[in-house]
Amino acid sequence: MEPYELAKQAARLLDSKKAERVNMIKIDDISSLADYFLLATGISSTHVRALADEVEEYLKEKGKAPARVEGYRSNSWILLDYSEVVMHIFTQEARDFYDLDRLWADGEKVDWQEQA
Repeated sequence: MEPYELAKQAARLLDSKKAERVNMIKIDDISSLADYFLLATGISSTHVRALADEVEEYLKEKGKAPARVEGYRSNSWILLDYSEVVMHIFTQEARDFYDLDRLWADGEKVDWQEQA
């Protein structure tokens, strides 16, 4: 699965599971960290964990396993690293605090909903 398709499918899944502010940012031109960042907000720490679990299970069924997972103990931010696509799932407070949307504003915001 190509990075764009992986990010787009994960964004759609997160949206279908009631994640808020799902943003897909193309960063391959400005960083070697990944091709895309996917940012999403859950309404509680339980919702954040459930969203991460859903994405991980869905992509596992597609044959994709994360290279790294972090944050399950933090209750506010879970990172799923699929090498070319890095997903950040936050509580609202953590998203506001770390403000990755602003930090990666030089990246290209992808309208994943329009690509349906």
